[in-house]
Amino acid sequence: MRSGHLLCGSAALLVGALVGRAQERPATAAANDPRVGLKAGFHDARGLRRRERHLDDVDAEERRVRILLGLQPRAAAAPAAPAQPRPFDPVASNRLGFTNSDLAFSGNHVFVGNYHGFNTYDVERPNRPKLLASVVCPGGQGDVSVHGNLLIMSVEQTRGRLDCGTQGVLTPVSGERFRGIRIFDIADLSKPKQVAAIQTCRGSHTHTLVTDPTDKSNLYIYGSGTSSVRSAEELAGCSGLKPEEDPNTSLFSIDVIQVPLSAPRTARIVNRPRIFADAATGAIGGLWRGGTHGEGTQRTSETNQCHDITVFPEIGLAAGACSGNGILLDIHDPKNPVRLDYVADKNFAYWHSATFNNDGTKVIFTDEWGGGGRPRCRATDPLNWGADAIFDIVDRKLRFGGYFKMPAPQTDQENCVAHNGSLIPVPGRDIMVQAWYQGGLSVFDFTDASKPVEIAFFDRGPIDGKQLITGGYWSTYWYNGAIYGSEIARGIDVFKLKPSEYLSQNEIDAATLVRSEELNTQQQTRISWPASSAVALAHVDQLMRSNSLQPERAHAVKAALDKIDGLRTGQEKSAAAALAQVDTLVAQLERDASTATGRDADRLRSLAATMKGRAGKLR
Repeated sequence: MRSGHLLCGSAALLVGALVGRAQERPATAAANDPRVGLKAGFHDARGLRRRERHLDDVDAEERRVRILLGLQPRAAAAPAAPAQPRPFDPVASNRLGFTNSDLAFSGNHVFVGNYHGFNTYDVERPNRPKLLASVVCPGGQGDVSVHGNLLIMSVEQTRGRLDCGTQGVLTPVSGERFRGIRIFDIADLSKPKQVAAIQTCRGSHTHTLVTDPTDKSNLYIYGSGTSSVRSAEELAGCSGLKPEEDPNTSLFSIDVIQVPLSAPRTARIVNRPRIFADAATGAIGGLWRGGTHGEGTQRTSETNQCHDITVFPEIGLAAGACSGNGILLDIHDPKNPVRLDYVADKNFAYWHSATFNNDGTKVIFTDEWGGGGRPRCRATDPLNWGADAIFDIVDRKLRFGGYFKMPAPQTDQENCVAHNGSLIPVPGRDIMVQAWYQGGLSVFDFTDASKPVEIAFFDRGPIDGKQLITGGYWSTYWYNGAIYGSEIARGIDVFKLKPSEYLSQNEIDAATLVRSEELNTQQQTRISWPASSAVALAHVDQLMRSNSLQPERAHAVKAALDKIDGLRTGQEKSAAAALAQVDTLVAQLERDASTATGRDADRLRSLAATMKGRAGKLR
């Protein structure tokens, strides 16, 4: 479940760091983890917040979002008297019809989906977001993506209506019901307009935008429906029968929707590819048929749907988390995706989501054991159940590397399992931030797929100390220098990373240099870094951390960068000597790279190339 309505009223402005901490993949969860035993509460749950300062409550009209920052705050003007928070109502809070769900980003705006519509915020100043619009359009689960002036939203529940009405649909068959993909024109962010509604047989639990490098006139959408199939009386051609009863069943496929960008109102389904078919027999239900894998293993769902598909158009690949299997797809022709490989796992209950690393050489699949609403991170729960499975991609095949699971034991009152996350663009490393519902968020390094290491985290105590009230992070994504988390019951949290022994300030600075105009995390694009001193110094820190660069060489690199950073035009008297020093170091680093191996060889080459590029700006 990528399982929203934002918390109304005032919310505290909290200033907190993501805390660095190493993890050595223990055989059992560590009971002495500092996240264990945090105080419960809705407004006053204790969060693990080191190196932080608190600001008082601020104006409720602008503070309908909950903010957490890891930077030292600037001096703030004296706030008005804080508004009293509404009494905590566990029943109202736990209505999944108002759950905050997924996030999408465009420019200085964040779009927050929920089961009742979506909200748009201006986050030009992440510590002072402004609500621009709230669109009421029920139907769940409200996953959102954005492309230019278009916002796309998933609708799956049977209460969804074509007219976005709140009264629902009471009859089993109705021409007023809507389940599928909505498209809004958001050219005027304060007044979004629905311009298209593409009906699908199973609705849309999630969706993925797919661009074709050779076709700029169309946008494609992969729609993933996970609910029941609607009646053919309501939508012609729908069938919920088994394949042996109806070869045209609406099960065992995804929806491929074509959106002409010049006329999005004409968007339509152009294919329902049978990506689960048996390659030898052609049987459309050719992958995992459901059940256990033997004694002591998980009961894994049948593969007749995808929960989430993540695409990487620049390399022509997609990774599908498809209930009972993880699959790798060739998407060079977006209308006709072709399965390249698939994997199963005896420890996975439900393959939920996927994330590539920036090289496209690894993919992380998540397991949503318990559906997101149950406690699955207790001390008694295995560390490879409800976890991430990391695969290397070798010759377009999936090769298992290792598992990662947020290691802090949680309580019976905290729904917790692996959920949505994104890459943090630190050059030279594979780092991901990930939501774990009431298990908080975790930042981990998976550069070595067999040895993922947690390097930062944030966690609160349970919403209620006596009963499980659904809450926590649905999604945590990095966007333009900050981490945004959609908190199911509370709203949005915003974080900035602080340096630690596991992540240097230079690495954070290099990641912050990466700027995006749009971000839909299920649509990955290649990240590139400018030839800057911050990027070069990030590589130096990594090489020093792995003892692959001598201190003298590191000192020489830093000194050379300081000199060229002091130049403005390259015509100064000292420029020639400074640039010659860089040239000498580049040659030395390239020689070092030729004898190094693995990731350090790549870092040495990247360091040399970055220094060369930095000097080139002055020539």
